[in-house]
Amino acid sequence: MTLGRAPFQGSAARLRRFALGMRWLSVLAFFVVFAATARADVTRYALVVGNDLGAADEGRLRYAETDARKVLDVLHALGDFQPENTVLLLGRGAREVERVLISLNARIRAESHGPRDAMLLVYYSGHADARALHLGGEQLELPLLKRLVQGSAAAFRVLLLDACRSGALTRVKGARLSEPFNISTDEQLSGEGVAFLTSSSADEDAQESDALRGSFFTHYFVSGLRGAADRNENGTVSVEEAYDYAYQHTLRASSRTWAGLQHPTFQFDLKGKGGVPLTWVQRLDRRRTLLSVPPGRTYVLFARDAQGPVVAEVDIGDARRRLALEPGLYFVRGRADDHLLEGVVELAPGQQVELPEADLERVEYARLARKGGGELASAQAVWLGYQARSPLWSEAGFCHGARAGYALDLPEVTLGVGLGACRSAFSNAALGARADELGLDLSVMRVVDVPGVSLGAGIAAGLSWLHQSFETEGLAPARNSIAAHVDLVGSVTSDLADGFYVLAELAGQLHVFKQQQARNADSTTAVVTVRPMLAAGKRF
Repeated sequence: MTLGRAPFQGSAARLRRFALGMRWLSVLAFFVVFAATARADVTRYALVVGNDLGAADEGRLRYAETDARKVLDVLHALGDFQPENTVLLLGRGAREVERVLISLNARIRAESHGPRDAMLLVYYSGHADARALHLGGEQLELPLLKRLVQGSAAAFRVLLLDACRSGALTRVKGARLSEPFNISTDEQLSGEGVAFLTSSSADEDAQESDALRGSFFTHYFVSGLRGAADRNENGTVSVEEAYDYAYQHTLRASSRTWAGLQHPTFQFDLKGKGGVPLTWVQRLDRRRTLLSVPPGRTYVLFARDAQGPVVAEVDIGDARRRLALEPGLYFVRGRADDHLLEGVVELAPGQQVELPEADLERVEYARLARKGGGELASAQAVWLGYQARSPLWSEAGFCHGARAGYALDLPEVTLGVGLGACRSAFSNAALGARADELGLDLSVMRVVDVPGVSLGAGIAAGLSWLHQSFETEGLAPARNSIAAHVDLVGSVTSDLADGFYVLAELAGQLHVFKQQQARNADSTTAVVTVRPMLAAGKRF
């Protein structure tokens, strides 16, 4: 019996040890889960500053304060930055910015005890130079700003500065050309969890864009935070991913400006932290919608309508083509090589939708240029067609021939150059005659786009060389003369695919020229004619 119980007693001991081990494992698992939960429970604080005004000798910016609003909107919507933990300062001075940042640091120090971590993000858009940010008539010294960010009790600290210079279609951010704005990327930052991001290097301009209605860097940084930068498709956008996306696209966009390439700079010191998420872009709830856009075009989204603020962009080369957006109305513009797709989409809460590209209106670039939309300020076209002009001389027939031209579409007017050649003839029992004409004219048209066609009206003026030759039994030398003409022109244009279009035009013309009469006497003649034309063209 005793020998028979030994195996049972050993099994019971092993069971007790197993149960005790499971108990400790459960406790350990609880603390692991608790620690992970506490680790994920990060309180996020942000100070977002925008100021269109710099020093007295610096030009007013157009989009610095707009950019600040965009950054705060995306942090609220997708980054778990609660409104009570964020501060937006627009058009405020340096002393107030300093005071608010010190106060925010005090809150973080008081509220980040125990297992809770904190994150601090400081964003600035406006004027600056090598020593300080310029906020109206006040300056915030860069060394002081850096110390305030580095000295924060937050576990993660991000300082993002969008400041410097440019011009032309882009505008200067920081008008002082003597000393460049500089945060050295070689400088070692104290403490873990610090990231310094700037929109340009030490000797470059930070550029604004009228088309984007904001700075290049902030526009692409915000687009990246909305999902375009999620390169590993894990549903979050990290600081590093957002910066890399903004860097690549700022470089590409600035390469097309006269100010030249703009290279954002960075310094990360995030040892052991891994990618620090700034936004979550896969969540579906009542506050957001996921919109996927088709490949093959660059898409820009505007809030409400075409005059609303630019919300985000997905470039033609972006692999990640899904954006997290707030519910509401959006104006969508897709850019192809020779046309746009435009339309309004309404996004309902909690949806995951594909952009209905088939429902968007195709807009040729000339129409876009005429209404001053997008980056396109003009569109060019060439055309070739058939013309027929009523006679300049009695008994002559219509002057039939070809007409070619060039047109430049601008927001207010369309400028044109036309070159035409035609021939007419007449004959009777005693005489046969042929009249050739070669003419050049300039036109100014006002074009209005209506559904399906474009209607134009304008004036033109030009000169023509007139040559008459005769066939007769007597002596009839050829005649040459120069005619001037003024035209009233009306047109109807219909767009086809791939930039091609057809054009119908009718001109009423007043020609004035000298005509040789009997006995070699010349007289000035004025003749009213009409000139219809049908043509086909190509815009580029």
